[in-house]
Amino acid sequence: MSHSQFALLGQRRFAPFFIAQSLGAFNDNVFKQALVILITVKAVGLSDDERSLWANLASALFILPFFLFSATAGQWAEKYEKARSIRRIKLLEIAIAVLAAVAFYVDSLPMLLGVLFLLGAQSTLFGPIKYAILPQALKPEELTGGNGLVETGTFLAILVGTIFGGVLISEFPNGEFLASLAVVAIAVAGYIAARFVPDAPATAPHLVIDRNPLRATWSTLATLKGKTAVLNSVLGISWFFFFGALFLAQLPRYATDVLGGDATVIPLLLTLFSLGIGAGSLLCETLSRRTVEIGLVPLGAFGMTAFGIDLWLAQPEASAHALQVGAGAAAPLDWRGFLASEGGWRIAMDLALIGVFGGFFIVPLFALVQQRAPREVLSRVIAANNIVNALFIVIAAALAIVLLGPAGLSIPQLFLVTALLNAAVAVYIFSLVPEFLLRFIMWLLTLAMYRIDIRGVEEHIPDDGPALVVCNHVGYMDALLLGGAIPRPVRFVMYYKIFRIPVMNWAFRAAGCIPIAGSKEDPELMRQAFERIDAALAAGEIVGIFPEGGLTKDGEIAPFRPGVEKILARRPVPVVPMALRNVWGSLFSRRDSRLGRMRVPRRFRAAIGIEASAPVPGDAATAALLEERVRALRGDAA
Repeated sequence: MSHSQFALLGQRRFAPFFIAQSLGAFNDNVFKQALVILITVKAVGLSDDERSLWANLASALFILPFFLFSATAGQWAEKYEKARSIRRIKLLEIAIAVLAAVAFYVDSLPMLLGVLFLLGAQSTLFGPIKYAILPQALKPEELTGGNGLVETGTFLAILVGTIFGGVLISEFPNGEFLASLAVVAIAVAGYIAARFVPDAPATAPHLVIDRNPLRATWSTLATLKGKTAVLNSVLGISWFFFFGALFLAQLPRYATDVLGGDATVIPLLLTLFSLGIGAGSLLCETLSRRTVEIGLVPLGAFGMTAFGIDLWLAQPEASAHALQVGAGAAAPLDWRGFLASEGGWRIAMDLALIGVFGGFFIVPLFALVQQRAPREVLSRVIAANNIVNALFIVIAAALAIVLLGPAGLSIPQLFLVTALLNAAVAVYIFSLVPEFLLRFIMWLLTLAMYRIDIRGVEEHIPDDGPALVVCNHVGYMDALLLGGAIPRPVRFVMYYKIFRIPVMNWAFRAAGCIPIAGSKEDPELMRQAFERIDAALAAGEIVGIFPEGGLTKDGEIAPFRPGVEKILARRPVPVVPMALRNVWGSLFSRRDSRLGRMRVPRRFRAAIGIEASAPVPGDAATAALLEERVRALRGDAA
């Protein structure tokens, strides 16, 4: 079967859900955009202040349910079978769509706003199921690709829905009728797709749903407590929504007031940003080699900042043409004229690349939440994420009002401030959780120097709980190679003199490496090492060791030392045998002399293999047995 993430679109375990959720996002934005244009352009008898008030109220009403009902939605998603819940939510969407048609027919603005609130509530109910169902439907190695498709589908649905809803209501004399027909038809299509979603059993069927929204919200947020990686991932996801909200909300005015464009430039900018996110999301699977590679998150943060700054540099002030348009001396540029103008393509590329790197940022974070949150509370974790996301969006809107109003910033200056804030937040998060930055270094170095074929790792490394990883030791990069291949953090045991290398010591400490010495060199350090290994295993972590006790000098596997048996005698955890293949003779092996290794050899970007086999029970594992397993995995590919 194909390893491409697009193969999922032809499989029942993913495709019906993907279609149903994409149609839901599409429908929300068709109605929302139709309502906004109805208020701002077509409504008769409203002053400019009243139009602004109603438009802002519409945005607030759509996001309010995420604060009110996310906690209950998360509990509901845990308690009941998810496919049935999706079908019920889609039936609710049909009922709301019919109500929307009635509201358009009677031309009732309060009723239309009420429908928008109900659509927000329906989206709130769907949110926790949307991401919690993926780990049940997909294999671990498919999570990144599946999330990439979902993010791409969602952003494209938002984009196309916004454009489609705007065209329906503004370009046709019977726009209200066409919008009514569209939202009902899309809702029915979403329900039909939902009928084919395979069953996804309840993860907490005995959960008692708390009907007090405030208490339920607090308890839902409490599911993040003690889960450092998950909590920081949620904060990262919420920051992305903060960043995106600041950018997207300003694009219409940026297009007209700063760039001097007409109405066609607005959808162009939105399209570039959305397609960029879609492209970045889809690229995540390829770049991560089908693992949950959080090393892409720092890369994404860097790109979002770099191209955000360049967007300011490309257009720090209103263009000369925009000033002429404002003075009535020139006509606004259409989208072709904008691209042909000075700096047009640079601005277009900046927006697209902000989106691309945004995809690199957001997809691994969602996949990490799904991977590391306990399955029985995942829906509530997603609900907590939605609550925090909504809060960050509101804060972003408030900050934009302050910066563009009393602070007197221009829109390009707001983009600059947002990009700089992104850099500051990234530095703060990565200093709190060095795992992100360390994984980025591992990913970058291994991608640059090797072509890696990984087999059996996702299958045999346990998703949670303690495990001991044993592997042959061939080159100086072995720990980086294994750390980059294994989706969970690994605490490697390393020789103390290497651990104490200046500068590198910071990275080793941040990665949780455990220094060890020989019994004759430093018996106390050796004793401490075994204590730390046992404590790490007791805490449910993965510990990686190279039982040969040093780098191979001839490419062959040396006998495994009994230290591994000492570890297992104290705590008999599962042991995962792994093998590095074709590493001997690569850039950082000891096949060459030191002088030879200083040259750039032909073996740069060597094709190597990393393979894992089924775990060996700790009470049955011996040094000899593990050595045999590793030798069999490596074969003749030294």
